[in-house]
Amino acid sequence: MFQPLLVRRYLLSKAMPLLAAMAVLLCAAMVLVTWSVMNGFLNKLIASGRTTTGDVTISFPVQGFPHADELIKMLEKDPLVEAAAPMIEGYGLLGLPNGRTRTVFVRGVDGPQYARVTSFSDIIWWKPLDEPMPKDSDRADPRLKPDLQDDLRRYVANGRTLTRDDSAAVVLGIELSGLNDRNVAGFYHPLRALKMLPDGTSTQIDVFMPMNGEVVLTMLRTDTKGLSAVGSVSRNFPVANEFNSGTFEIDRNVVIARMDAVQEMMGMSAGKRVATPAEVERMRKAGTLPPPEPTSAGDGGESFATAATASAPRYLIDDPARVTHVLVRGKGDLGVLGATTPLRERVEEIYAEFAAKHPGVVPSGGPAGAIDILTWEDQNRTMIQAVQKETGLVLFLFSMISLVAVVLVLTIFWSMIAEKTKDIGVMRALGASRSAVAGTWLLYGLAIGLVGSTVGVLLAYVIVWNINAIHDWMGATLGLKIWDPAVYYFTEIPSKVDPGKALAVFLAFIVACVVGALVPAVRAARMDPVRALRFE
Repeated sequence: MFQPLLVRRYLLSKAMPLLAAMAVLLCAAMVLVTWSVMNGFLNKLIASGRTTTGDVTISFPVQGFPHADELIKMLEKDPLVEAAAPMIEGYGLLGLPNGRTRTVFVRGVDGPQYARVTSFSDIIWWKPLDEPMPKDSDRADPRLKPDLQDDLRRYVANGRTLTRDDSAAVVLGIELSGLNDRNVAGFYHPLRALKMLPDGTSTQIDVFMPMNGEVVLTMLRTDTKGLSAVGSVSRNFPVANEFNSGTFEIDRNVVIARMDAVQEMMGMSAGKRVATPAEVERMRKAGTLPPPEPTSAGDGGESFATAATASAPRYLIDDPARVTHVLVRGKGDLGVLGATTPLRERVEEIYAEFAAKHPGVVPSGGPAGAIDILTWEDQNRTMIQAVQKETGLVLFLFSMISLVAVVLVLTIFWSMIAEKTKDIGVMRALGASRSAVAGTWLLYGLAIGLVGSTVGVLLAYVIVWNINAIHDWMGATLGLKIWDPAVYYFTEIPSKVDPGKALAVFLAFIVACVVGALVPAVRAARMDPVRALRFE
């Protein structure tokens, strides 16, 4: 039982072992901080993939498909499905109050249905708060002001229903307008808009988007083939609220509008249209052909082919409203990789039944079908795989760097064994076995690993928990801004330590120290006691 006493004496009486423990500490903290940030980035990417799109998306972009309500009813009858909602996606131009025009991604949704499938209700920004955000120690967030609570409650209701003053309205990403200033504590202050005038001068306009902000949205109308049918359509929309998904690209580029307004602008509303020859033939065989529309005779000036075409009977049929997407939310926690696969397979089966009821009217399903049925993981697969590979590469490189701890322990122990040769001779002369001598140095390495790994993991916890505050301090004090939301996708550095990964780092560096002490321990055990006692 002499080993623990010797280890305690060696560890506290020499500076070199403490330097080895310091090296282990820094290496362990470096690896765990890096792993936590990269893993946090991946987890936040996974969460953001579900924030605005749900778990599974059925999509037929540009031209869209009809009878979405029927498909949604079929989906919601299935035990795996929690809810489903229609959506229209398209590109548009957005004219802002300050005179700027932005290219945006427009999502037409039914607010209450959309909120059942996504986190739409949670990400609406301008809403009353009872408690400040974690970093807002001064309670400077305007959403905390008592005199604004009634107005904020009205803005929340407007945002959820996508209306303002009984008119269809839009909800903008919080970063889109450029009229909000983000405080380091994480909240936003509205800014006064500076509008450019035709004569080159500018003037300030007092605008707060949910209260009196208006935008001009321009979109292309499309037909059932996805081609521009009429040209562009522009419409003024009041702003109901703004949203903050936590993903900079979405908050910077997405506009959420009421579905009926977007359907009308893009020509996807229900109406009448002329049946195609194939549809006429199909209705004739089914005996459902409606009476033809009356046609006017030609004036004699057109060609024979034109006259024949003009005199051909035309049949008007109902053209149901179209959507480009149906979003599906599954039951249970589907926020881990691979969890949505059973849901996607079931959605594919339901869509195949739906397509069989409407042959030639809706896009076909199946592996070779025109419809896309993708999970949030499928839609973000490229980014997820890139982050996973980068995480593995960075951990490999830092692990190679961390080998310095092993080499340092080996070097220090090698020199210490040379220094303590007489002590080793005394131990052997007093009856200590070779294994007992080797065990002493291995226990010494274990002690250094325990001290260094424990303090290193605790230091990593402190850094990761406060990493955004540290970054803000570096920006304010040193002018050093490392994390730019426009580059790194998210507005804040992910800050969460996985206990399993912390344990893995802790054990790995303990093992590394023991391995570093192994060769010197074997050297000490193989010393001849007589020669060791005569060592000068």
